[in-house]
Amino acid sequence: MASYNGAPYIEDQLRSILASGQVDEVLISDDGSSDDSVDRIRAISDPRVRLVLGPGQGLVRNFEFLLSEARGDYIFLADQDDIWLRGKVSTMMAHLRYADLVVSDCAVVDERLNTITESFFALRRSRNGLMHNIMRNSYLGCCIALRRQLLDYALPFPANVPMHDWWLGLVAETFGRPQFIADRLVLYRRHGGNTSTTSESSATPMLVRLRWRIILAWALARRMILTKVC
Repeated sequence: MASYNGAPYIEDQLRSILASGQVDEVLISDDGSSDDSVDRIRAISDPRVRLVLGPGQGLVRNFEFLLSEARGDYIFLADQDDIWLRGKVSTMMAHLRYADLVVSDCAVVDERLNTITESFFALRRSRNGLMHNIMRNSYLGCCIALRRQLLDYALPFPANVPMHDWWLGLVAETFGRPQFIADRLVLYRRHGGNTSTTSESSATPMLVRLRWRIILAWALARRMILTKVC
């Protein structure tokens, strides 16, 4: 979990993760919060929670740092402001027996957990496919779990990657076996202060979005060449 000024919601999210079962460690990297996020994390005195200091370079690099620090064979990504639903871990672990990366559906909710959209998959038209996901990213980080072996291809992140989950999804499409599952296992909270705008219409200029896709496609091509050479 990447933490940054998430005090209003982070305790509820942490408790939902710890109650979900089969969780060996919750690794949190705080990236210089100016609110009391760190105090709220420390107030949950559970030995499974490990708090580290982030690199201070923004969300994408914080998640890269987290992935490099993670010690488990199976890694679940988490946002600081969502709610995990019971059965999330066991359901995704069952699919990770056959897949290298699994992404579940989720319900989009507001700050009070009122439903905005029943299915993120339906909203985003989520599905497998390399070209589909270069053009329209289906990989929502808070719904992703992956095998550690996939990090051999994903790390280090290339320069200027727009979002960590987009890169991980494309790496899985290129080098592994990704799987989308219809189970809604997360309440994906949108409250106006989110770092990403995945569920909303993008206000980013078209030329910037085109540049992102060129960066991702070029980075994948380079990673494929390097993998063959090594």
